[in-house]
Amino acid sequence: MSDKNKHAQTQETRPIFGGRPGGPAGALAMPVEKAKDFKGTIKRLAAYLAPQKGTFITVAVLAVVSTVFAIIGPKIMGLATTRIADGIFARIEAYRQDLLLPGFDFEYIARILIVLAVLYIISAVCGYFTTYMMAEVSQKTVYRMRNDVKQKLDKLPLKYYDDHSYGDILSRVSNDMENIAQTLQQSLAQLVTAAITLIGISVMMIWISPLLSLIAAVTLPLSIFVTVQVAKRSQKFFKGQQKHIGLLSGHVEEMYTGHKIVKLFGKEKASIEDFKKINDDLYEAGWKAQFMSGLMMPALNLVNNLAYVAVCVLGGYMVATGRITIGNMQAFIQYMRSFTMPIVQTANIANIIQSTVASAERVFEILDEKEEVPDPENAIVIENPDGNVRFEHVRFGYSEDKVLMKDLNVDVKAGQTIAIVGPTGAGKTTLVNLLMRFYELQGGRITIDGVNVTDMKRKDTRSLFGMVLQDTWLFKGSIRENIAYSRQSATEEEIINAAKAAKADRFIRTLPDGYGTILNEEASNISQGQKQLLTIARAILADPAVLILDEATSNVDTRTEQLIQKAMTNMMQGRTSFVIAHRLSTIKNADFILVMNHGDIIEKGTHEELLLQGGFYAGLYNSQF
Repeated sequence: MSDKNKHAQTQETRPIFGGRPGGPAGALAMPVEKAKDFKGTIKRLAAYLAPQKGTFITVAVLAVVSTVFAIIGPKIMGLATTRIADGIFARIEAYRQDLLLPGFDFEYIARILIVLAVLYIISAVCGYFTTYMMAEVSQKTVYRMRNDVKQKLDKLPLKYYDDHSYGDILSRVSNDMENIAQTLQQSLAQLVTAAITLIGISVMMIWISPLLSLIAAVTLPLSIFVTVQVAKRSQKFFKGQQKHIGLLSGHVEEMYTGHKIVKLFGKEKASIEDFKKINDDLYEAGWKAQFMSGLMMPALNLVNNLAYVAVCVLGGYMVATGRITIGNMQAFIQYMRSFTMPIVQTANIANIIQSTVASAERVFEILDEKEEVPDPENAIVIENPDGNVRFEHVRFGYSEDKVLMKDLNVDVKAGQTIAIVGPTGAGKTTLVNLLMRFYELQGGRITIDGVNVTDMKRKDTRSLFGMVLQDTWLFKGSIRENIAYSRQSATEEEIINAAKAAKADRFIRTLPDGYGTILNEEASNISQGQKQLLTIARAILADPAVLILDEATSNVDTRTEQLIQKAMTNMMQGRTSFVIAHRLSTIKNADFILVMNHGDIIEKGTHEELLLQGGFYAGLYNSQF
């Protein structure tokens, strides 16, 4: 989980009124990311909670009942204590006067104990259902949010994924969602509980003794002052700690990822020194953060104990003079020992809610992103595609003020093989992305068999293409499943034939489990060249109308490349093919070559024609040969 989405684990405490474990040095001491629009985000979050409004109100009522019954407990217990004390005093007085010793009123005490048992059982049952129902509320709410985000991500244009790292998107969908779920499940009910507890304890203390309550109240501003001061100082160190944790993680990941390079250039000592420095800085910030946050409980205990001593001395005097019963004094002390806990708990929850609202805001930012242009309602479907592709006056730029293609025109007939060459950044891959409708045009149009691609559903458009990219993508699963990804209904024979055509069958059969071999998450248990062969087999199995090869043989050796070229030549027969290549030797037999630079087609012709022109292509070719 990212640092900004975490909150610290709190020390476990057991206040008399129950509730979530959480010491004051917990989340309150951690740095919290704050929302830019707190009120607006709260309103949107409340809208997601609205369908569960009835359940949420029931939870609030149950939380109030549970808390009130728990608060009443010490007061009722005090009645039993007073009755026992009265019995003891009566026996002492009878003993002095040499009278018959009276018995204790066990029947009254038993009734009190039964009432207490009933109260605490009801409180526990209400607490159980509060937790159970809040789990339902939180999970249903986050379930709806997660569905909305998933549907939104499906509708976002490729530009969004270009502008946002995968790690950031994953963090919003998983970590931020989990943060929201935990807060809804735990903190909201606890906030109600803490508020009712604070009010209830205050009322009970004033009811028992206004004078003693005044002494206890002195601890309130002192406790708040201590909490704020310690949190203010510790947050600075926690921020430093989080910063150095990030630096240390980044350093370790970098060193282990590039450990061969580090060893090659003999930089082990420098790497170790860097690690020691970052680790020392982390130690310095870490112990200060933990020390400062650890001061909170001792400081609060000191304030509470001073008031506790004063209350005990004055209370003892009041009991002795008969101004208060011993049972009420016992109840008052119990209330006082728990008086500051709801304050600290509320402060912790408020801090957690700040973090949660920030998480919700990050999720809502995804939901507010501009979606790609929706598919037309009466979309055209090309039943038997021939593969005629035409670019007419295409204008495109990744941003409005930076136009890459100003007036691009290309006419490709069915069955032709078109090679696209040019330097890095010339627009070769952009051309293919526009063809696949990964981006929307700013002007002009692209047609397939005379049909404008904007008049078709994206899914139908992309089903006409088969792609083999320079960057291979394989998922965790068997080799058989990875090849069949392009056509789930493919038979075993068709899968094997596709692998043979891609020259992958031979290496697959050398693996322990053959086509059943399971690839790990990064497919690192096979070589890069073997990955490329599998992606080629996948494209062959799809049997598309238009084939797109983007440096498809860049990761295989020369001999394998020649074998694949033969297979590709057979596969491209009668099929429109776009071939992006840096190795110009692979495109000599193309029907025509498009030479691109700065988004424009600067030369066009066959290999021989372009060499005779002695232009940009001839320069590229001669630089390689």
